[in-house]
Amino acid sequence: MPEISVVIPCYNEHETIRECIDAVMKAGIDGLEIIVIDDCSSDGTREILQQEIEPLVSRVLYHEKNRGKGAALRTGFAAATGDMVIVQDADLEYDPREILRLIEPIANGRADVVYGSRFRGGSSTRVLYYWHSVGNRFLTMLSNMLTNINLTDMETCYKLFKREVLEQIEIEEDRFGVEPEITAKVARLGCRIHEVGISYSGRTYEEGKKIGWKDGVRAIVCILKYNLFRRSSR
Repeated sequence: MPEISVVIPCYNEHETIRECIDAVMKAGIDGLEIIVIDDCSSDGTREILQQEIEPLVSRVLYHEKNRGKGAALRTGFAAATGDMVIVQDADLEYDPREILRLIEPIANGRADVVYGSRFRGGSSTRVLYYWHSVGNRFLTMLSNMLTNINLTDMETCYKLFKREVLEQIEIEEDRFGVEPEITAKVARLGCRIHEVGISYSGRTYEEGKKIGWKDGVRAIVCILKYNLFRRSSR
């Protein structure tokens, strides 16, 4: 069984997907399984996956309809076989070389889940949108108020799980609402959660950033939904 499964959802990432796969493979992770989920890309990403990447990774799975990040994670998590599972976005806003740092608290027996926080301080953070950072902090604060945990970055991509934790979570959200949903369900399980500071190289909208204000509104709905009205992780 692989030690760690890296689940990579991607949608229209033809400029970075090959570089992302190469970076994950060079990150020095032992027992590595790479699972890529293409969420019906239309910009040539699918052709790159079929022609170049399929021979390099453990599995490439294809959605025939664009369903969103949550749906892609649901597909990827179901296929993952590692003792630990982590999410890696295909756009390289997050540096795969830092995955080893996230593994450490679980490997040392201190954590069940590890979040990579963009606000705890990494080696470098690109300076971008002020209101995005305000929105992220607000969503994290609202989530914390209802989960009673003190995360600094609930919306982070880097979430690492022990397999037995992930097996107790059923993902319902299809799009970016998956982040507060997972956080609410992990908190309800009483998991030992650690945060590790990470670097972050965010993209502009011109460079392909996809999340927008509607996703922020949906995140608020999901925070309320999964903390106040859903009392189960399934």
